[in-house]
Amino acid sequence: MTNSMDDIANEAQIYFVIGSNTTEQHPVLGMRIRQAVKQRGAKLIVADPRRIPLTKFATLHLRHTPGSDIALLNGIMNVLIAEDLYDKEFVATRTEGFEELAATVAEYTPERAAEITGVPANDIRTAALMLATHKPGALLYAMGITQHTTGHQNVLSCANLQMLLGNMGVPGGGVNPLRGQNNVQGACDMACLPNFYPGYQKVVDEAIQSKFMEAWGATGSTKIGLTVVEMLNAAETGAIKAMFILGENPMMTDPDVNHVRKCLQSLGFLVVQEIFMSETAELADVVLPGVSFAEKDGTFTNTERRVQRIRKAIEPLGNARPDWQIICDLAQRLQARLGVDTSKAKFGSWDYARPAEVMAEINALVPIYGGITYDRIEKVGLQWPCPTTEHPGTPILHAGKFSRGLGKFNAVEWQPAKEMPDDDYPLLLTTGRVLYHWHGGTMTRRSAGLDDIYPEALVEINPKDAAELGIADGDLVRVASRRGEVVAKAEVVDRPDEGVVFMTFHFREAAANLLTIAALDPVAKIPEFKVAAVRIEPVSFEVLQ
Repeated sequence: MTNSMDDIANEAQIYFVIGSNTTEQHPVLGMRIRQAVKQRGAKLIVADPRRIPLTKFATLHLRHTPGSDIALLNGIMNVLIAEDLYDKEFVATRTEGFEELAATVAEYTPERAAEITGVPANDIRTAALMLATHKPGALLYAMGITQHTTGHQNVLSCANLQMLLGNMGVPGGGVNPLRGQNNVQGACDMACLPNFYPGYQKVVDEAIQSKFMEAWGATGSTKIGLTVVEMLNAAETGAIKAMFILGENPMMTDPDVNHVRKCLQSLGFLVVQEIFMSETAELADVVLPGVSFAEKDGTFTNTERRVQRIRKAIEPLGNARPDWQIICDLAQRLQARLGVDTSKAKFGSWDYARPAEVMAEINALVPIYGGITYDRIEKVGLQWPCPTTEHPGTPILHAGKFSRGLGKFNAVEWQPAKEMPDDDYPLLLTTGRVLYHWHGGTMTRRSAGLDDIYPEALVEINPKDAAELGIADGDLVRVASRRGEVVAKAEVVDRPDEGVVFMTFHFREAAANLLTIAALDPVAKIPEFKVAAVRIEPVSFEVLQ
């Protein structure tokens, strides 16, 4: 997030929430948005193909077709420019590329955007007027924006809109991605990405590589590595022989699970480090028992870039060990096996006594974390960038100046999703999560209380579609795509629009990712979880038997 949750909750006069089921997936921030709307009269625009709980509080719900985000955003920007409603001073002094943006969005009149998105043209005009007349405004998005073959461009469009409105670098504004898990921000910060060293230092930069070579005594190449789906594809072809998977369950959470299984079974050796015997761990040659959040010390970095201490509540159970200890032991053995001498490198020994020593290395090598020491975050976390121990942290990014100098408008065109409905697969499947379960359900489905509340997969289908297909609420239905099929119970409800069905991916009994497509965004390489073509038919219990 470019901004902090506090300033968004307290200062924003309008919220534009797009591609985020905030109250269910980020309930703390979702609650604060609801409070801002109810208690101080903040306005709320929700752009989502479904009627989510947050739409009950919305001033305006833009119910756009999945995959049409760019057309919707371009349509709003068309009105802002055509009606002279944008922030001219901010655009003139803080940005570049406006002329190209204006030329592109000129083609997205509200009427044309309406044809693509299904959102009435007058609602697009209303949204633009609301955003222009209520300042500052915060834009919040989640994986409904990123999990598309145009995810990278979707994010650029969000940034375009906020710069056009002058909502960057100010309290109550910003472009604010709500990250998917409690420490996914921290994992990215520490280089769980194929193109960066820790702290977003580029692997293609020879000076950066030399810096880490000196610190560690060994590094990888300056060639950018593979993303998750690319790794699996490489396993299928034999280009990757072995994998080490830590705390991830691609057999539930990656697209086209049948293909994932084939790829993992093609490996010569698979190691999985987990806290439970997950669907992926069942395929492993070796399972290493890791620890849960309640058994580890360290830090988590949350969605607002705040680095916070975590402290173990209990000692690790059984043979489980903290992740850092397992990784260090493996690294030391690999060094010995490969004959790698790192004795002269300052941080090459992999010999830490406690997590605080790992943080000291981070302080030394990662400029944005340079001043975030354990002593300073003993009670309250700090937000990066925080380069020195005297620095107070950075609650708001881009205040006064962008990191590149001027903010760059990136004119982007709408493109349809990789797979759209047709005669054989006439419905559009979009996937997501519910309040009571998380991701692949590795933890939440082992909670009896949560599983009692939401015990099975449901297929949300619009009443008009259900009537045409002869499906009643509670009927068993078969959902099929070009990649697989599942059987689950229908929930006939008007949350999805006509032609759209919704499923979660928490349940192995009816895993939605058997249906999804592994088409990738060409830049970010994220799969298109949010759009796949499916067909649905009722199925009797006797047929199942």
